[in-house]
Amino acid sequence: MKPVIIRTEGVSRCFPSGREVVYALKNVSISIEPGTLTILRGRSGSGKTTLINLLGALDKPSSGKIYFNGNEITGMAESRRDLIRQKEMGFVFQSIALISMMSAYENVEFALRVAGYDPKERKKRAEECLAFLGLQKRMHHRPHELSGGEQQRVAIARAIAHRPRVVFADEPTAELDTHTGLQVVKVFKDLVEKEGLTVVMTTHDPSMVEIADRVFTLEDGEIVDER
Repeated sequence: MKPVIIRTEGVSRCFPSGREVVYALKNVSISIEPGTLTILRGRSGSGKTTLINLLGALDKPSSGKIYFNGNEITGMAESRRDLIRQKEMGFVFQSIALISMMSAYENVEFALRVAGYDPKERKKRAEECLAFLGLQKRMHHRPHELSGGEQQRVAIARAIAHRPRVVFADEPTAELDTHTGLQVVKVFKDLVEKEGLTVVMTTHDPSMVEIADRVFTLEDGEIVDER
């Protein structure tokens, strides 16, 4: 059997809505192998963001189990879940959310401080990540001085700097044009192939899926196709 870094068993997530219960996810069981780029695709409201939030321990399922690196995280104390997110996971969001008063370098270095990275190695690691993403000459620019694609690459550098096992990216190309978006996804693919990183990202853009190793398609909270 191939190794698995993330696995879900019958995961559902529901929310009360008046007297009714609305299911954002229904009985989802998937496995994600390490060193792969996995895409969760679907239209708005399909459940893909709910699923990626559960996989990244940002939310808990209403029922079912989630395993990360062999450990069930659904029943863990919040302090342990916080530690796993801090040390073993990285996150890239649609809104990018860089700190506007900090340069690209300072954004990445600050993330390393938060993750408790070795102070002696922080400068070298921040510069190394920005260089890997082609930002050697832009690392001392602030976000407003960077293009949308450059800002997203800074966000990726920030997410990978502390050497997580998995990076979760929720619609990282939604605010970018198709060409720039494809460049960002190719960056993720390079990280998978050259760094052995595992990347899980959501998208509604069909042009992105050809680059992925695995694609799960969601519709009305259920997996309707996988390849």
